[in-house]
Amino acid sequence: MHPVIILEKYWNYTSFKPLQEEIINSILGGHDTFALLPTGGGKSVCYQIPALIKEGICIVISPLIALMKDQVNQLHQRGIKAMALTSGIAYNELDTLLDNCIYGNYKFLYVSPERLQQNIVRERIQKMNVNLIAVDEAHCISQWGHDFRPAYRQIVGLRELKPQVPILALTATATDKVAKDIIEHLDFISPKIFKSSFARPNISFQVIETEDKFYEINQLLKNNTYSSIIYVRTRKHCTQLHEYLEKNNLSSDFYHGGLNAEEKQSKLIKWTKGQVLIMVATTAFGMGIDNPNVNMVIHFGFPESIESYYQEAGRAGRNGQYSKAVILNQNNDTEILKQQFINYLPSIKFIKEVYLKLNRYFRIAYGEGQNTEHQFSFAEFSNQYHLKPRMTYNVLQILDRNSIISLDKNFENKVTVKFLTNQNKVFQYIEKQPKSNKLIKVLLRTYGGIFDYDTSINLSVVAKKIESSEKEVFEKLQLFEQDKLISLISFNTDSTITFLRPREDEKTINCIAKNILAQHKIKQQQVEAVLAYINNKNQCRSIQLLNYFGENSNENCGICTYCESKKHTNKIDKDIIKEKIVEALKNQQLNSRALAEILNFEKNVIINGLRRLIEEEKIESTINNKFKLK
Repeated sequence: MHPVIILEKYWNYTSFKPLQEEIINSILGGHDTFALLPTGGGKSVCYQIPALIKEGICIVISPLIALMKDQVNQLHQRGIKAMALTSGIAYNELDTLLDNCIYGNYKFLYVSPERLQQNIVRERIQKMNVNLIAVDEAHCISQWGHDFRPAYRQIVGLRELKPQVPILALTATATDKVAKDIIEHLDFISPKIFKSSFARPNISFQVIETEDKFYEINQLLKNNTYSSIIYVRTRKHCTQLHEYLEKNNLSSDFYHGGLNAEEKQSKLIKWTKGQVLIMVATTAFGMGIDNPNVNMVIHFGFPESIESYYQEAGRAGRNGQYSKAVILNQNNDTEILKQQFINYLPSIKFIKEVYLKLNRYFRIAYGEGQNTEHQFSFAEFSNQYHLKPRMTYNVLQILDRNSIISLDKNFENKVTVKFLTNQNKVFQYIEKQPKSNKLIKVLLRTYGGIFDYDTSINLSVVAKKIESSEKEVFEKLQLFEQDKLISLISFNTDSTITFLRPREDEKTINCIAKNILAQHKIKQQQVEAVLAYINNKNQCRSIQLLNYFGENSNENCGICTYCESKKHTNKIDKDIIKEKIVEALKNQQLNSRALAEILNFEKNVIINGLRRLIEEEKIESTINNKFKLK
């Protein structure tokens, strides 16, 4: 059957996106295939169509549980049999599911790379009629990639089980070095290589310097009638920015990892249908997004890598229309980025220390513990051993990524609270119950929007602020609920840790130390690349991105901040700009925003003029980010 017939039957399209048909034909020809397609380029169709045409089942390897579930749900809606082996499946159930893949006419089996290391999974795959192995997010194979996962290196073991089955490696972000690494570690034989250009000529890549990010976002979005995404780093920023937008009559919602599956799905549907225009989100918002009408992606904080930025920014302009990808740059953002991703990289010594304490915490004897599962309170563990939570959490992630442990991260969900009355009644309650005063005030000051929606509360943080225990805080919250002051939803505050290797103390960590140090170095290089991109004001933004991914280009895009500022500065005499700024500063101190409004020049033109005047020592900045004459 011709691929386009399958495309029309299941997806209602009559033509393919660029390179899709060529990739499909390569797979149908039995070739190992490497495909680099941009975000929104339709990667899943490239393995789904050939798998539907051929007899047998396609094994899809993906690192993202949520993405696997989303893909399976979409296939089910199209009447295609598919399943995902996610976490929390008992051995007996796993046994049955794998049997269904062998005998039940299933077309797709989604698995994590860690699952492939289980003997039962490998044994059953050997019995399956596999028609294709698709490796999604293939950059995870490469230690030079932005999301390296050592378990991906074991995928090549499928070659021994199914030597005749072609492999398709898919990614949206890979430098030449990463692409070469992927092909080498999957043991490709005479591979067919398809690379789409990274150029996005309809996206204006912008870096905007600002003293007030909230104001800048308001200016960017106040007249926008299309869908937008604002990426933030913390859940707190999610709720704060959402509240600000709503107060300014801008239709918005928020999305982060602390929401349950039902809330996430509801918010995604409203945004996709245009019932809500702006989604304020952490990077958890990215999987399963299929909205062609996004015309603006704003990064409230700096992205952690060029690769992740390109993926997130690429969610704009999928309909081919002019769109913007904006990074907001404030004075302290460079330090914040380093603080988040460099300063909290744990040393090998600290990793060994945490691993040893983890084994002591669960009383695991030397040489034992493999495949044992334990309930785990992160806060209790950190407090018991006086460990810094942020650094300790990073250690657990490293141990998880290097297959020393498997960590179910539900400990980030604590307790959800919403006040059911107005502020006046809350203060009346405090008068009647004075012992509740401290806790209620901490809740009100710490969590914005707690009167408007269910808000995730970190018991450990609250307990520390009121100098109490988590247990006592929770008991007081239960009392508030009984008094109908709040609605209270409690999650299981424990995480689950599974030890994947026997305890061997330093030896366990020594085996992965080289990988960890290499990853630390790569993370530092990625942060440096982000800062270099943001601080390079002397080259077209698109050219900078293309060069990073190994695509040589000397043609300016014409629409980024660099190109636009060049157009304006060519039209306006630089000396006149400086004169106007000096004139405006004679009677008062002003910031760049006020100067732009008074002088009616583009903000970037004003900033360039201010920079030249500071270099010439004619003006200086004040502690409150205003400028004055010297």
